[in-house]
Amino acid sequence: MSHRPQQHQVRDLLISYFWSGDAIRSRRVSDIVLSGTVDVPVPPARLLADWARETSSRLILEPGDVEAMPLARARARWPDYTRCVQAVSDWACALGLPGVLAASDVALMACRGAKYHHDGEQYGGAAFCNLFLSEDRGQDLHFPSLGHRIPLTRGTVVIFDTCQPHGVIQRRSSGFNVADFPPGQDCTQLFLTWELPIEDAHVGHALKVAFDIAPSTSLQLHEEQIRLNGARASVCPDSGRWCRAD
Repeated sequence: MSHRPQQHQVRDLLISYFWSGDAIRSRRVSDIVLSGTVDVPVPPARLLADWARETSSRLILEPGDVEAMPLARARARWPDYTRCVQAVSDWACALGLPGVLAASDVALMACRGAKYHHDGEQYGGAAFCNLFLSEDRGQDLHFPSLGHRIPLTRGTVVIFDTCQPHGVIQRRSSGFNVADFPPGQDCTQLFLTWELPIEDAHVGHALKVAFDIAPSTSLQLHEEQIRLNGARASVCPDSGRWCRAD
């Protein structure tokens, strides 16, 4: 009687090497995405008009671009800003993340869709918390490696590992396509984003991050990076698939 050898599926090992103080530390990339919807009011018409001018005349966003917007000026014209922040803070607190927003850097961002990317070569020591402020434009935040698609509407809030490939694509599309964001069509998403420290005990626990899993490699590196099965990796901007870095 013969026995076939058992087939064991080997899961890809994705490791983020990130700066921790003045040393490089290693960690697993989390496959957890926390998402929900909070009640945030429509931004004032004056502020929306200001954002439209900024994105069309100064930033001139191309399809797939993600750029920073002036937050201080926006806050001066945004009486409900504090209410928006509080709504996200309450949501995060209910997930076991008390006080992390208040201690984190915040920025206002705009995108016209977003090509697939990871942020592990600049923000490997962080998780992102994003609050989307635009109305439903028929777009999804897509995590291709995880099979998660999150419809973007006003009040959509999400926390995820910066190293997890993600993009903003049309709801009917399976990948990023420039033609899905034609000139003259309002495809812009505005969102607030916080950098949550991945080493914060609450953040690491919520995303189930395992630290110091490749200490010998960490000692040899001098810059942040992501390695897939030992080789430095990058993300295909159209499909979101991992590939070997050039």
